[in-house]
Amino acid sequence: MVHQEQTKNLGDATAGPQPLWLRILQFPLIRIVVLAPVLFVLMGISNGFWGGQFADRPLLAIGSAAVMAALAIVVYATFVRFIERRPVSELARVPLARELSLGLLGGAGLYTLCVLILMALGVYRVDGINHVILVLPSIAMAISSSVFEELLHRGVIFRNVEELAGSWIALLVSALIFGLRHLGNPDASLLGALAITVEAGLLLAALFILTRRLWLSIGFHMGWNFVQSGIYSGSVSGAFEQSGLFKATLEGPEFLTGRSFGMEGSVVAFSLCTAMGLVVLYRAARGGHFVPSRLGSR
Repeated sequence: MVHQEQTKNLGDATAGPQPLWLRILQFPLIRIVVLAPVLFVLMGISNGFWGGQFADRPLLAIGSAAVMAALAIVVYATFVRFIERRPVSELARVPLARELSLGLLGGAGLYTLCVLILMALGVYRVDGINHVILVLPSIAMAISSSVFEELLHRGVIFRNVEELAGSWIALLVSALIFGLRHLGNPDASLLGALAITVEAGLLLAALFILTRRLWLSIGFHMGWNFVQSGIYSGSVSGAFEQSGLFKATLEGPEFLTGRSFGMEGSVVAFSLCTAMGLVVLYRAARGGHFVPSRLGSR
């Protein structure tokens, strides 16, 4: 049902003869090759601002992250509107506040549940409270990582692979790229990257499939990353680690702590996120939100 409507909109928007260069750019794989590097460069510039130049000035870091995230959204939307020649429905403004808020609560709540389980197991312990100002750097990190990574992995990679090869192949490809890209993080581990491939790659793509918009996955990603570092003082995918609101100790076997990679590499986060991802995928399938493969079709 959703696929048919999107195909109709795209067909209407591109009716009539198109110049050769535009037809080339409109091919799904070419869109990835063109747009993904642009977003990747903008993400690097954003990281250089909030994580480098303004690292000791958290308010400027937050401002720069917000500005760069807004710029990335404008670049993405402009490409979709003028190259793909269709409405940017995945960034529709009407459900923005509701879906972003639900995502923030979902991401923060699920990570908090992981912490509570580890507290019950005696693995995570709160030793005190830090100054609230230590929360601020994590806001910049969460804004930048969530917007850029969701635009790149769900908006560009998943969506364009899906248009060509269907939802299941797009889910596999985007999850693998998302997880393995984390191997470049300073304290990355193969086990942690594989865990993220399944738990986050599955869940975040499922949220997109369910709504056909990016706001829910952006909000979930943002809420998870923020509380992970800013509240519970955890390492975010082996790339960002500093004290947050709680003075915390995380000690125990690697399969529970994730070691230097962070709690995302733990069996607790893996189990909860994967289970939630499967539930969301089931709801998306029941609602007819999956796109069939065009490979081999004429």
